[in-house]
Amino acid sequence: MEKFKTVESRPAPLDSSNVDTDQIIPKQFLKRIERTGFGQFLFFDWRFNDDGTENDKFILNDPRFKNSEILLSQENFGCGSSREHAPWALRDYGFKVIISTSFADILYNNCFKNCILPIIVDEKHLNYLFNSSLNFNDYKVIVNLDEMTLRDNKGFSYKFNIDPYRRKCLLEGLDDISLTLMHEEKITLYENKFSK
Repeated sequence: MEKFKTVESRPAPLDSSNVDTDQIIPKQFLKRIERTGFGQFLFFDWRFNDDGTENDKFILNDPRFKNSEILLSQENFGCGSSREHAPWALRDYGFKVIISTSFADILYNNCFKNCILPIIVDEKHLNYLFNSSLNFNDYKVIVNLDEMTLRDNKGFSYKFNIDPYRRKCLLEGLDDISLTLMHEEKITLYENKFSK
């Protein structure tokens, strides 16, 4: 897994609550077994019309937010089934940070395993981020995981909380396999002890 670096981007304000994993990545696109290639199907039923053309009313099709690396969403983001394809699609599309007032537990945990930083803020601060992203053409948010801060180019600053272990894993690019391989020598010694 790559190391998480400071992210500076205009946030994409997805003004929906209870966004479930079937909307994040619809079931008909779950046939792949790789982690890549899912970004093109992210929010497919919202991004595209029935004839395959882009839905101009959907926020990610607004040119201002086409290259956003930060996604804003209302409460309970990622509810529904536990498909790991949801964070794969979000990361493959280009999102590195998701900011909401609350997350479904499984998606929240899966984000960390896929180099996505989920940040919980209160409603007041989320509303500020939504309004600023929609109303200022030059708007940018800087997410610094090392300092655990959200800042913008308008003077706003917010300190967020992240579990220290998860923070360390993101900053050092450690996934479950990497963490296991850190003990490879001990694992090999143990295996050799019983293989004779």
